[in-house]
Amino acid sequence: MLDTDVFSFLGKTGNTIGALYQKHVAAKTIALSFVTVGELLLWPRARNWGAQKVADLQRRISLAQVIPYDMRLCETYADLKDKITKAGSPVPDNDLWIAATAVRHSIPLVTHNRRNFDDIPGLVLVCEAPKILKGQMKIEDSEG
Repeated sequence: MLDTDVFSFLGKTGNTIGALYQKHVAAKTIALSFVTVGELLLWPRARNWGAQKVADLQRRISLAQVIPYDMRLCETYADLKDKITKAGSPVPDNDLWIAATAVRHSIPLVTHNRRNFDDIPGLVLVCEAPKILKGQMKIEDSEG
């Protein structure tokens, strides 16, 4: 299942980040959470896309399996939200719904946004972004 960021990267010709994920999607059925589709459909509205770009987005979405919500997914979301809240590891709600979709359906999540997904119990994460250890300072944080 693709996260919104990877879906976007893969749709941009020559995108170097998208190229990192080609091996993870080649000859595979692409799945998207209903939440990812909602995020994607917001972009044309928020960014005033032209008709051709909107049509291309809709075509790309139509090639994927869109996973809808169901009661088990809602229960998975509630369980994960409870666990990460108690652990002090908050995750933005849309990202948590996407993760819950992957966990509920036992599908790996392909994302370049490791930070929001690393601490979610039961989530199988496929991510080419480097892992930053907790407490590790960024170089720009130490200057100044």
